[in-house]
Amino acid sequence: MASTLAYRMRPTSLKDVLGQKHIIGEKAIFSQFVKKKHPMSCILYGPPGCGKTTLASALANDLDIPYRIFNASTGNKKEMDMIIEEAKLSGELFVIIDEVHRLNKDKQDHLLPHIENGLLVIAGCTTANPYHSINPAIRSRCQIIEVKPLSKDDIVDGLKKAIVSDKGLKNEFKVEDDVLKYIADLSSGDIRYAYNCLELASVLSDDTNITLEMVKNSIQKANAQFDKDEDQYYDTLSGLQKSIRGSDPNGAMYYFAKLIEAKDIESLERRVITTAYEDIGLANPNACMRTVMAFQAAKVIGFPEARIPLASAIIDLCLSPKSKSSENAIDAALASLATHPYPAPSYLRLTPVGLEEDEKYDYSRPELWEYIQYLPEQLKSEQFYIPWMTSNYEKALAENYRRILKHGRTSRIKELNHTKKK
Repeated sequence: MASTLAYRMRPTSLKDVLGQKHIIGEKAIFSQFVKKKHPMSCILYGPPGCGKTTLASALANDLDIPYRIFNASTGNKKEMDMIIEEAKLSGELFVIIDEVHRLNKDKQDHLLPHIENGLLVIAGCTTANPYHSINPAIRSRCQIIEVKPLSKDDIVDGLKKAIVSDKGLKNEFKVEDDVLKYIADLSSGDIRYAYNCLELASVLSDDTNITLEMVKNSIQKANAQFDKDEDQYYDTLSGLQKSIRGSDPNGAMYYFAKLIEAKDIESLERRVITTAYEDIGLANPNACMRTVMAFQAAKVIGFPEARIPLASAIIDLCLSPKSKSSENAIDAALASLATHPYPAPSYLRLTPVGLEEDEKYDYSRPELWEYIQYLPEQLKSEQFYIPWMTSNYEKALAENYRRILKHGRTSRIKELNHTKKK
């Protein structure tokens, strides 16, 4: 069976790699590795299709050293032992580890001494953020290098080379520039996806012309560029949350649209409801409740219709006034507790011991409750809740709060209990 266009067009030398000038440009790290014949272990991280494995194999080719590819998901310890033995025989070996973030602890421990002594030089490739997903012992022995998504111009250049290359379409098709730009727009920086689109269009073409209409009909959907196990998925959730916080319904709808592709309603629910109570909170508590109800409805009806109540809730949150006063209040209380873990005053305890009846909390005197001091004596002046005056609702709460602060609170329960009922 013939290999794919994407496979045939994979560069074998750094000079043929698209983009990534921060890695392969003059005096950049890989160029220096080649110039001085001194490679070092590294972790290459970035989105799918940006060229991580290609960069690693091209580097090995330019260094003219043997290399092996090990997949951390499917490779076993026996395969790893064979690689280590080969390295011992040859004196050096370059090992490309795909999906390096999936390397389990046993395999990591097995590799570490050989990376440490230089027997193995590795290039770990991953779509995950290495600072979150890779064991610090491996990470500390490697240079961390970000491989960036290719620009649209890079994608167009790659497609043009594929059209004329003897390894590609061999100049057998005529493709207009607007077709190449359309494919580049859909590809989200993934050259492999772009090559696959071009190859599909060439297969579907009845003649030697690849038209824009043909490509639009054959390619129904843009490359979403992530699945729910990858960092980009969580970056998109973060983009949604920050768009809500920044009151941008357009940004929020864009990131929400991307997340619909993953159909992971549970993660979406956790993030959006947290955002509602964290960033809107007391400024519009009804919007928080409506968000909870929208997710209940979404779970009942499922996607694709679930997008409708969720879109309503997200726009509601975007355009609501914002208040982080409740989050700030509990965080301030937690910070105080960390250094001042005082017990509750004796008159607040469930079963107070050694107190006279008139020294106890009186359940029958609700008119006194807001005059009682509830904080421990050592913290009586603390004020954890600071209102945000961003909505009429919280302004009303703040006014009541000011009234209570004005008359103050007391720990002299006996005196308070002897005041006359109003």
